[in-house]
Amino acid sequence: MRAVWEPLALHLEIHAEAEERILYPHLLRRGGEDAEAESLDAIRDHNKIRDAIDESRRHDIGSDEWWSAVWEARRENTEHLGEEEDEGLPDFRKHASIELRAELGAQWLAFYREHPAGKGLMFRDKDPERYVEAYTE
Repeated sequence: MRAVWEPLALHLEIHAEAEERILYPHLLRRGGEDAEAESLDAIRDHNKIRDAIDESRRHDIGSDEWWSAVWEARRENTEHLGEEEDEGLPDFRKHASIELRAELGAQWLAFYREHPAGKGLMFRDKDPERYVEAYTE
């Protein structure tokens, strides 16, 4: 179970960090009626996912507590993905040019290349309000 869970947990953490550095700053700078609310919600979701991952690491793999934390990470991630796919990303796709999509895609690939297996990243919760303020000022 460790061989499956640890790479998945790491991927979830790296993915959240990439979104927080590339996608959500762009959405906040672009503005729009729901950009702040969607970003606040996304950062809160990422925090919940990270917290569940951290909780899983406090327990023996396969224990009831470990499974509880793993399922919490899964529930939070499923909810987050649903919200992103149904709310944030459709609006982005509707308004983003092909050039912008390509630029952000290149940034995404560069981020993963610069941080193989999460190298150099610190996976910590972020204060959603301070995060939004940093990109809307």
